[in-house]
Amino acid sequence: MASVSNSLSFKHGLSLWCPQSPSLHRIRHSSAKNFQRRGFVVAYSSFANENREFVIVGGGNAAGYAARTFVEHGMADGRLCIVSKEAYAPYERPALTKGYLFPLDKKPARLPGFHTCVGSGGERQTPEWYKEKGIEMIYQDPVTSIDIEKQTLITNSGKLLKYGSLIVATGCTASRFPEKIGGYLPGVHYIRDVADADALISSLEKAKKVVVVGGGYIGMEVAAAAVGWKLDTTIIFPENHLLQRLFTPSLAQRYEQLYQQNGVKFVKGASIKNLEAGSDGRVAAVKLEDGSTIDADTIVIGIGAKPTVSPFERVGLNSSVGGIQVDGQFRTSMPGIFAIGDVAAFPLKMYDRTARVEHVDHARQSAQHCIKALLIGETIEIGNFDPKIATFWIDSGKLKGVLVESGSPEEFQLLPTLARSQPFVDKAKLQQASSVEEALEIARAALPVEAAV
Repeated sequence: MASVSNSLSFKHGLSLWCPQSPSLHRIRHSSAKNFQRRGFVVAYSSFANENREFVIVGGGNAAGYAARTFVEHGMADGRLCIVSKEAYAPYERPALTKGYLFPLDKKPARLPGFHTCVGSGGERQTPEWYKEKGIEMIYQDPVTSIDIEKQTLITNSGKLLKYGSLIVATGCTASRFPEKIGGYLPGVHYIRDVADADALISSLEKAKKVVVVGGGYIGMEVAAAAVGWKLDTTIIFPENHLLQRLFTPSLAQRYEQLYQQNGVKFVKGASIKNLEAGSDGRVAAVKLEDGSTIDADTIVIGIGAKPTVSPFERVGLNSSVGGIQVDGQFRTSMPGIFAIGDVAAFPLKMYDRTARVEHVDHARQSAQHCIKALLIGETIEIGNFDPKIATFWIDSGKLKGVLVESGSPEEFQLLPTLARSQPFVDKAKLQQASSVEEALEIARAALPVEAAV
């Protein structure tokens, strides 16, 4: 089996840009600027009573970036409180299905290595960072109720918090299989936080056969990790190919071949009837609708996520996409209450639709919507994981989108410029490029002078 660190564990990751994707920068920096101030008493610095000027509910990545923005605007010290259900300061959650899952000889990622905001090149916000900035952190004590009229929150431990302005950043929870079909059996895993990832690692250390349900990012990343553990690995999904909403069939085939070369098996177009338990009560197999079974002692479900809206239903939900409805400045229908990150249902006026804007992953989600339009044009693929691969979407001679796998930071910086400018490119010249580097240089040369980088 080929080394996972050289094949499935991509050095720089995947980046895709297409025109009119909503800006992550906008999400990170809007939360501290647009508050409607409400009446309350402030207990500066010491929080001697229950009053807090700004309260963020949720300790995920969106909360971490919001905290950084508060600090940048001089609005944090003694004025900001973050309430989290986790035991850790906000961190870059995508690491949990990437480097975190790899065995010890692959040097797995660990905190504080991926605390917010290392994913964007910012200062690492460790627990000490929050203390130094005067930000109150309440760990392992989720909010259980809200009184909108009294502007108060109650946590699981019974703590009463009075807020002036409230930011809901509760994120998502992993979608689960129902209990009646085995979704809660021992050995069945879902990944959303460090505790989930730790539990999965404990299973991988003892596992022999792993089944991953889902052909999206989570499924691909967990399968890559399982290969690193040298485990018998199978991916099951109902679509015709991996990442069907994003990858072209040709590009998906290249990924599937790469995974197969590393021993991963695929079961496509399959529906799961139930998960079966063994004599010890642990999961032992996956039973498909066609009657066949696949043995497994560890199963990872990666079929999406749903917004965590409780206990904020009264703030105003979007029934079509889920999440809390916000306007273009992330304001909810309730004065002084905002929602950011995965839980926010944000109006994308450029598409005339509303979508949940996920803080790290939302660029990928918006790219999926964009790619549907791009697929009516042509695609040119360069490279074959040696070590890079790139796909260029061209429509009527214009470069409409670019996907690069394992590119350099400099190459990733070029992609948004190409997406915004959509230059006309020489298709024949691009097809003849001998490497991803050469193809990107051809695209760069096609940029208008004012846009060239």
